[in-house]
Amino acid sequence: MVENFNNSFFLIIFFIHFIIYGLYAYQCTFNTKNFLKKYGMHETSAIMTRFFGSMLIGSFILAGYIVFIREKGTLGTWGFFNLIFLQNLFTFFVAMSSHQKRNLGVVKRTSVIGIIIPAVLTFLSGILCFGLSNKIYL
Repeated sequence: MVENFNNSFFLIIFFIHFIIYGLYAYQCTFNTKNFLKKYGMHETSAIMTRFFGSMLIGSFILAGYIVFIREKGTLGTWGFFNLIFLQNLFTFFVAMSSHQKRNLGVVKRTSVIGIIIPAVLTFLSGILCFGLSNKIYL
């Protein structure tokens, strides 16, 4: 398993990244009511929250497949890693823009966690794309 990630550092980064994905996938999809309450969102946003969570579930499952089942491990998985990086990057940009403009849905109670988590995920996925480049771009 470690050899598929060049060393244990990148494997740990991978696990941290996708544990975060898994936690948000669970909260958005299966613990929706508490998630909405935690962030001060109205119950009518449940469908879109679950929509977002379902996308995270797909990425989380594919990450598990790559690390635990796929015979070639990370070899040639550039599409997956680049998609994850771009999703994180654009989530970060949109969240930053929303907070700066203080538009739609941004109130005093709005948490900066909506900027911090995408920033961390972008950083971690960028490290993975760079650090695994000799494997994923084959």
